[in-house]
Amino acid sequence: MRHEHIISAKQLSRADIEEVLDHAAEIAADPAAYADRHAGKLLGLLFFEPSTRTKMSFSAAIKRLGGDVVDMGPVEYSSVKKGESLADTVRVVEGYADALVMRHPSEGSAQMATEFVDVPLLNGGDGAGQHPTQTLLDLYTIRENAGLDDLSIGIMGDLKYGRTVHSLAHALTNFDTHQHFISPESLQLPRSVRYDLHEEGATIREHTELEEILPSLDVLYVTRIQEERFPDENEYREVAGEYQIDAATLEAASDDLTVMHPLPRVDEIAHDVDATEHATFFEQAHNGVPVRMALLDLLLEGTR
Repeated sequence: MRHEHIISAKQLSRADIEEVLDHAAEIAADPAAYADRHAGKLLGLLFFEPSTRTKMSFSAAIKRLGGDVVDMGPVEYSSVKKGESLADTVRVVEGYADALVMRHPSEGSAQMATEFVDVPLLNGGDGAGQHPTQTLLDLYTIRENAGLDDLSIGIMGDLKYGRTVHSLAHALTNFDTHQHFISPESLQLPRSVRYDLHEEGATIREHTELEEILPSLDVLYVTRIQEERFPDENEYREVAGEYQIDAATLEAASDDLTVMHPLPRVDEIAHDVDATEHATFFEQAHNGVPVRMALLDLLLEGTR
């Protein structure tokens, strides 16, 4: 790839995306062929926020490529608790690894960290900002189930604080898609994101109710109302549990509707949806391994 770091979905062209997704499909078809691809390479994990899927799938990805991880571990057991700056932390861990994955609660932190490192750095989520590697596995899942052109996609839930939403919306502007955003008025897309999407020529519509557009959707991307992002607990309580779907909700949907969720879920998707033909969110989570294998393979090619 032409990028040294993967920080935002905004930096990815259609060609970049298709290169990663095509390579991921090759890896998924024959993972054993890549077992020693990056033997001896180390991936540094710096997670300043909790993570299950992102952290574990990156760990699985580098190990399936023949490498291994060095993990900063929980923040409370690191030198961050002693007052070490982010700049110093990434400088130190850079010396132990061939690439870094970082998750941090502050928007813009990943971009700032790139100023201090020479190895590839991948943004595993920066506050309410971006989550580009999640977007790549989302696009892979969409392509496998519905294609990426002539697509009508509904994105529902926390659109204000949802970094997966912001990344996916930007990436989808590279394809022939109609984007529908469903949320309470208080959780609509930030004005800056909406402006950028319009500038990129996106076709977007905003809604407060799912029912009016559900039958026309090819993909429904559901997100959690993220309590930890709300500066005001009362604001969270006003919208918690407001947007929920179950198997009965989906009776009005197309038979081919693909339902996705970046996980973890709380109560926004009922468990009876899991048994329907629409549910792909566990497949989506599993796709994180071949997609992140592909991304690491492309970024680590030719590194020390």
